Amino acid sequence: MMDALNGLWLTHPFWLWMALAALLLALEIATGSGYLLWPSGSAAVVAVLSFALPHNAPIQWLIFALLTVVTTLAGRRFLPRTLASGPDINDNAGRLVGHQGDTVAAFHRGEGRVFIDGKEWAAVLQGNSAVAAGAKVEVVAVEGSKLTVRAVA
Repeated sequence: MMDALNGLWLTHPFWLWMALAALLLALEIATGSGYLLWPSGSAAVVAVLSFALPHNAPIQWLIFALLTVVTTLAGRRFLPRTLASGPDINDNAGRLVGHQGDTVAAFHRGEGRVFIDGKEWAAVLQGNSAVAAGAKVEVVAVEGSKLTVRAVA
């Protein structure tokens, strides 16, 4: 069994390194940790190096280890993790704050529906003003999936 693995390693190191790179990348995607991206990239680089400049296995592992350490440290130094500022792009209602739209019908008791960005939304009118059908409104806040709007003059 070991002879077969050694034979495979000696004859096809490129594919073994690419398999390791793919496995590490799949684990990174599954976990989203950010720590396995650099070893995955390092394994891919070693795969290319093993194809272009054949080395023995210990040299390839040494190159992989050094590349992993260097890329991980460089990635942590130059690509710091930061939280995205601004609205969440996955929050369909939250991204509408500041957008303008049209009322679908006149608001009744301060509640109605508005048409914004190709979609109809439930809305609550801010203030005591009356809004007719087709009037322009602006989204000022979002509570759940209900928009708070104000009349635009």
